[in-house]
Amino acid sequence: MKVYGGRRRDLGYGRRRMGAGRTSWAGNEAPGELIRRRRKARGLTLAQLGELAGFSAAQVSRYERGVSPLRDVTVLRCFADALEIAPQALGLTPVRNGHATSPADYPQVPTTSRVLAGPGPEDGEDPVRRRQLLANLAVTAAAAAGAPLLAAGEPVSEADLGPVLIGRLRDAMLGLYPGGDGTVPPGVDLARAHTDFRACRYGSLASRLPRLLQAGHSQTSDEAATLLAQTYLLVVRVLIKLDEQQLGWMAADRARQYAEATGDALLVAEAARHLAVLARKARWYEQAMNIALTAAEHPGLRAGDRERAAGRGLLIQSAAYTAARAGDTAGMRELTAEAAAIASGLDGATLLRDHGGFSTTTVRLHLISAELSAGDPAAALTAARMVAPKTLPSTERRARYFTDIAAAFARWGRREDCIHALLAAEYHAPEETHLRPAVKSLVTGLLVSGRTNVELRGLAARIGVPASPVIHPLVS
Repeated sequence: MKVYGGRRRDLGYGRRRMGAGRTSWAGNEAPGELIRRRRKARGLTLAQLGELAGFSAAQVSRYERGVSPLRDVTVLRCFADALEIAPQALGLTPVRNGHATSPADYPQVPTTSRVLAGPGPEDGEDPVRRRQLLANLAVTAAAAAGAPLLAAGEPVSEADLGPVLIGRLRDAMLGLYPGGDGTVPPGVDLARAHTDFRACRYGSLASRLPRLLQAGHSQTSDEAATLLAQTYLLVVRVLIKLDEQQLGWMAADRARQYAEATGDALLVAEAARHLAVLARKARWYEQAMNIALTAAEHPGLRAGDRERAAGRGLLIQSAAYTAARAGDTAGMRELTAEAAAIASGLDGATLLRDHGGFSTTTVRLHLISAELSAGDPAAALTAARMVAPKTLPSTERRARYFTDIAAAFARWGRREDCIHALLAAEYHAPEETHLRPAVKSLVTGLLVSGRTNVELRGLAARIGVPASPVIHPLVS
């Protein structure tokens, strides 16, 4: 039982992993336990059952132990068919002539596939009304952030870059951005936008990303869905860094829709990963875990080529971080080991179109954040010693490395080391260091928790944090 925000919540991790202890719909035995018992009775290994049911051995193990909840009717029927379990034993309606006798009798439990697919007309929701609600959400989010409506060519100072970038993305998503002059082909602009993101050039992204959204929405060709899917995926990554979660949800929903329209398994996987990240940030840990692990088992990622294996590894890596945030250190390390095994099998880094890459090094980089989130700064710093910054694939990854180390030092009370790590992050990626709310919060904490020095005050000035921040008293 975990405590978050003063409220007790059974997250299902730790000794009682997600789904463990839940009973099947038709009896007193948990579905995972029933599947495990039947598998052993038939003398099948995890891998053999996975082959029959269409899942990896690791995912079968998670289903059996309750790490991944068994709620999806399709998943349950796969196991029922593979193990010849009576459908009723798993709470399923019997099938006759290839069809369920009474689909309405299925348990009405939201599944990951429905989370990823989103509501449609069958859900009783008007799609036009839904889009309008999302648009209103974007306006509300931008207003809360104080993002002004700015002309496309208006010069931007670094101090205003965050709000301007958010404001322009909002305007483009609402169809209010004027767009570009059409001199740069969208494909070229998108490639340059990915380069800008990896180099942490947010001033350039403030022009490119809104222009790409406007160009994509103005097209009617078959390539428009791919352009918009890739652009929205990059937009979500930017909004997550800026901690703009409400607008991020809207962008992630659009990324998912356009990715599914393309039928590209890698785009769909990356869209799912972004949804899992946003769910994790909202502290919906079980949902975040379910989204990532279910997407990792999609047949489209199990075709055997390097890029698809890397996409699967990224999803498992994301699930590991979610486990850490939920306080399940053992689960985090188990999932990290699974991601590391995938990376090791790739025998080197695999660059992905919509991500900086996946390799043993990037798995170790995520382990730093995961160990810190699990509450062990010493373990985070030990993991950091396994990573050479120069081996990281981009400036953006190096900035993450140094900010994660800074956070670990801060948690451990090593102020000077924390400041030096922040200065290293600033050296590699000044715009990212100056923009990120997480860095501003870290610097503010240093200013109010002990003696300051010239280096800390200078850094505070450059990122826009007052050297003597006002701390408002709590109001009961």
